[in-house]
Amino acid sequence: MKEELTAIVGEKYVSDDIIDRYVYGSDASIHQKMPEIVVRPGTVEEVSRILKFANEKKIPVVARGAGSGMSGNAVPMSGGIILDLKRMDKILEIKPEDLYVRVEAGVVNDELNRVLKPYGFFFAPNPASGKICTIGGMVANNASGMRAVKYGATRDAVMGLKIVLASGEVLDAGTKTLIESSGYQIERLMVGSEGTLGIIVEATLRLTPLPKEKSMGVAAFNKLSGAGEAVSKIIAAGIIPSFLEYMDNVAIKSVNKMLNLNLPDVEAIVVFECDGVREDIDYNIERIKKVCTEQGATGIKVSSDPKEMNEIYLGRSKLFPAMSQYQDGLVVTSLADDMAVPNSKIAEVSEKIHEIAKRNEVVITTYGHAGEGLIHTKLLIDPTKQINWEHAKNAVAEIYETVISVGGTVSGEHGVAISKAPYFKKERAGLLKMFHMIKKTFDPNNILNPGKLQDAPDDFLTATEIRYPVED
Repeated sequence: MKEELTAIVGEKYVSDDIIDRYVYGSDASIHQKMPEIVVRPGTVEEVSRILKFANEKKIPVVARGAGSGMSGNAVPMSGGIILDLKRMDKILEIKPEDLYVRVEAGVVNDELNRVLKPYGFFFAPNPASGKICTIGGMVANNASGMRAVKYGATRDAVMGLKIVLASGEVLDAGTKTLIESSGYQIERLMVGSEGTLGIIVEATLRLTPLPKEKSMGVAAFNKLSGAGEAVSKIIAAGIIPSFLEYMDNVAIKSVNKMLNLNLPDVEAIVVFECDGVREDIDYNIERIKKVCTEQGATGIKVSSDPKEMNEIYLGRSKLFPAMSQYQDGLVVTSLADDMAVPNSKIAEVSEKIHEIAKRNEVVITTYGHAGEGLIHTKLLIDPTKQINWEHAKNAVAEIYETVISVGGTVSGEHGVAISKAPYFKKERAGLLKMFHMIKKTFDPNNILNPGKLQDAPDDFLTATEIRYPVED
């Protein structure tokens, strides 16, 4: 296999070294499984030739960007080839007059926005991993971020895609027009498919004008339910902030400890931002303050100072690593992670999650992009003890049962992959037959990221190796 792949991309870009295989065997999740070989193509033609070879030999292929997925999205469950697309990092075309940019899959999100800024535009989805995550990975997982409440997720910005099928055939799907009404929209089917239907090598993305100004506020609540109700009431009032987040006390303590932010030590805070022109910003900020006060906010601080706003934004974006600072001996894990519920259910579900944590003797934090109903949860456990994994597994099952019971979904932005697959299959039980038919049509030999989504095992803890030593 190495000889054939070297003939396609060159010796420099192929490795079966144990160190490389180990590094590429994990992502930001708990899962690990080493590939047989790592290949780093630089062109669409090379990707096509690799897939044609792999399909003929029935060798699994897993596409990878930055490896920032939290559900095992890029973990090669069946070994085979890791296809690292980061060399394909060219911004191919910027067309402000037509509101689109065309990029290769390996372009990094924040780098794209750095290049777009002088044009007065930006690519709106902004996950916390924006400094490293690639456009291909964002499309494959339908990434969103803090500003999705106003600007939408990646799917809302995808106008067209270049896709390489398992057979090696290259397809152009979508258009360069702002509207489209012509047949099956294959580009939308590919968004969120997690590399199971085709390899995304290029994307045409909709541009959004940069807002002129911003203001940010923090509202403190002595009751978690008050914060949840405030979020729901803000949206119900017809206010669309540019982001609307909430953080519980575990999250607050964690970022304060790591970054010395001095956020209020209360049961929960709501963080909001409004952007646009100053008159509209001030009007909506006052409306949000009124709603928060009516829902029991004990203090509200608003700022338009870039330094102060960046500190708060940093605290939110660094929340994941900060939580390992919460308590000595506890490590943050991504298990039940990014479920979404109707906005009216945020308060109810958040309180139930804390009840579940107490019942199962684990620490769980809740926070998230509350404006679109997204709740992040992270479990803090001692990962070296088997009993803690069992407690975590029970808690995760209860959390997802709660989410599904209120009409929610098990993944709002990070994808399903391995960690969420058992609960995804329960949520989408009536569609699984259709999913299998679609997979068979696009990938008849099942070489593209096999063992994910509807094909993943029902026990996420035994699906792959766990990246922690476990004591009985």
